[in-house]
Amino acid sequence: MKSMLRVLGVLLLSVVIFSSCSKSTDPADVDVFAGTFKGKVGYIDADKNISQAAGSVFVTKVGTRYDFRFSDGIPDLTGVEFEKKDDNTMVSVGSSGTGLITINKDKLVIGFTRDNKAWTADCNR
Repeated sequence: MKSMLRVLGVLLLSVVIFSSCSKSTDPADVDVFAGTFKGKVGYIDADKNISQAAGSVFVTKVGTRYDFRFSDGIPDLTGVEFEKKDDNTMVSVGSSGTGLITINKDKLVIGFTRDNKAWTADCNR
């Protein structure tokens, strides 16, 4: 009985050590891009011109698309598609607008136009 408990203990310890030493998960494989980024944000359309040096953008993933919820009365930018640029960076693609959005675990940069409306951001986590 003692030897059986000892074997089980060794097996359990091996599993714990093996799982803690396994290869780290690539941040691009998880939703590390979601969350709040803070910094300069802006928006321009026919009626508004908003610029804020201390704004924020809350990023969420909905299926394969991302939504950007801005502070300071800036309308949300939703349904933007991305593709993986490298292991830790996503870049906007598709015909939903023009411009560029790059996002990684630490930085969000937006220069995007859709339907005569323009969003900008230069934010960090």
